[in-house]
Amino acid sequence: MAGLTYRDAGVDIDAGEQLVERIKPLAQSTHSQYVLGSLGGFAGLCSIPSDIEDPILVSGTDGVGTKLKLAFELERHDTIGIDLVAMCVNDIITVGAKPLFFLDYFATSKLDVDQGEAVVKGIAEGCRQSECALIGGETAELPGFYAAGEYDLAGFAVGVVSRKRIIDGKATKLGDKLVGIASSGLHSNGFSLARRVLIEGDAPLSLQSDFGPLGTLGDALLRPTRIYVKAAQIALEHGVHAMCHITGGGLPENLPRVTPKGLGVAIDAGSWTIDPVFALIQARGAVADAEMWRTFNMGVGFTMVVAPDRATQLVDALNASGERAFVMGEVVDHEGVSFSS
Repeated sequence: MAGLTYRDAGVDIDAGEQLVERIKPLAQSTHSQYVLGSLGGFAGLCSIPSDIEDPILVSGTDGVGTKLKLAFELERHDTIGIDLVAMCVNDIITVGAKPLFFLDYFATSKLDVDQGEAVVKGIAEGCRQSECALIGGETAELPGFYAAGEYDLAGFAVGVVSRKRIIDGKATKLGDKLVGIASSGLHSNGFSLARRVLIEGDAPLSLQSDFGPLGTLGDALLRPTRIYVKAAQIALEHGVHAMCHITGGGLPENLPRVTPKGLGVAIDAGSWTIDPVFALIQARGAVADAEMWRTFNMGVGFTMVVAPDRATQLVDALNASGERAFVMGEVVDHEGVSFSS
């Protein structure tokens, strides 16, 4: 009688090796001149650009959360990796950093090579959009730990900025303007509430139901998180004082993180068009305004604070690059975030 094998216990080493071979060219397509070696070793190597004076490394880590449930239900795995990269790099660029490299962690109960490859395709695409290199990662097969067909994702990004060019919000002054950039829907926050309201409660909606120009409801919800790396580079050219990634907690919780003590932000909520998916969630769940604002980005994925005489030029430059930007408020002499319409 043959003894038990690792495969008998639920771990297929051969499938893992097959996935590594498939994703090697995906990772290679993201590599820059600073990457040393190739995928497959024990560690990823990346040099620091020599033209950056007094370089400071900047790091960020995150996951995708319950948005993964939508990918499972729709059996669409090729964009969720973009979300993973976006949630990490959008954080590190707020201090003026240039993303250098990215690593991922992909864990599942039983490895499906095609599914894993689709996920990594999205990660590689996110890295290309971010102009950073995918230099490594980890694939873990954990039998019985996750439901069949499901997985979890986490990521880690590292960037670099010159010490004297760090954007820390300290330059922000009374009267500065707040420039917002449109999000692509929910990004990767608030999905537990969104799912509860839209597809898990009484009279649930179908993910295949029509949602106008955005396609189906599933299409609208699964839109990948927008990556703002190029937008941040434009802001740096316009003397930006502070930058903020609007994630969990929305505008009320995130803007105070980059606003100096004693100052706050007054927002004109009528200065941009709120994505229709938020109106649907609020109407079906009878969600209070305050709860909507502190759970979702409400159509604003990233903000920038600039001097009043720079705001129009920055908005024009961002719009010319393909973003949807707008002046949405200003810095005021009392702490906190207030809204008017």
